[in-house]
Amino acid sequence: MIDARQIDEIVQNILADLNGNKHIDRMNVYNRLDKAEVHRLLQHLFQIVFPGYFRDGKVKIYNPQNSMAVTLEDIFYHLNKLVTLTLDFGEGVGSEEEKKEKGYEICKEFMEAIPTIRSMVETDLLAIFYGDPAAGCVEEVILAYPGIMAITAYRLAHQLYRLGVPVIPRLMTEYAHAQTGIDIHPGATIGSYFFIDHGTGVVIGETAVIGQHVKIYQGVTIGALSTRGGRQLYGRKRHPTIGDYVTVYAGASILGGDTVIGNHSIIGSNTFLTTPVPENSRVVVENRVAEKCLLEC
Repeated sequence: MIDARQIDEIVQNILADLNGNKHIDRMNVYNRLDKAEVHRLLQHLFQIVFPGYFRDGKVKIYNPQNSMAVTLEDIFYHLNKLVTLTLDFGEGVGSEEEKKEKGYEICKEFMEAIPTIRSMVETDLLAIFYGDPAAGCVEEVILAYPGIMAITAYRLAHQLYRLGVPVIPRLMTEYAHAQTGIDIHPGATIGSYFFIDHGTGVVIGETAVIGQHVKIYQGVTIGALSTRGGRQLYGRKRHPTIGDYVTVYAGASILGGDTVIGNHSIIGSNTFLTTPVPENSRVVVENRVAEKCLLEC
């Protein structure tokens, strides 16, 4: 069994390795971004988007106005703190006073956008409810469907992404990814009435553009082609554009920034696309019947 002397020796070796030259050496315990706090923030935002559905269980009497005021105040406080912390990431913003001012303005603009975000989520909810005959009621969609959770998290995160907030938007969508199996980058641009059915294994990349009334099924990838460009491609369009009223069935892979799927098209299961598709197209994998086995197996 390892003894105290050996433990101390290991600790000293690890501390000696913390020379500040590695990205993983940054160790500011009292001034760091807490993933768990971002997750809690997202859960509180869900209480605002869906009031009454995700309320705090400790509250015995639910008063919408009072509850929303308290929740919004809590959200603003924690979001402001988290955003201000992240403004140090990358190239940073400037002085402490400049960070506080910028963090406040970002949070204010985000909070003001919540009604618009809720309106978009309402269209997604309706797309799922009216598009899925298995949905018994809208309450079932809100409480049980992974698609609406992932899309709502994306809608919230996307607004922060647009406001230039580092890291936090990605933590939000990755939390939803862990909960639902649906991976939507907060940088993607997605129109109204978006429907993800089932959802497990769906991937939507950062520069993807998706139109209105789009429906996609499980296992769909709207991704980038693998290249050697790496960081040189940062900021460039690497993911496809999906037009309006497009349906993409399970397991399809649509890749590349030059790939555009025209409006009113249907992309069949397990297709692999890296080239544009005209409007009103139907793309399918040819069905093949295996030869009948002549021997008993």
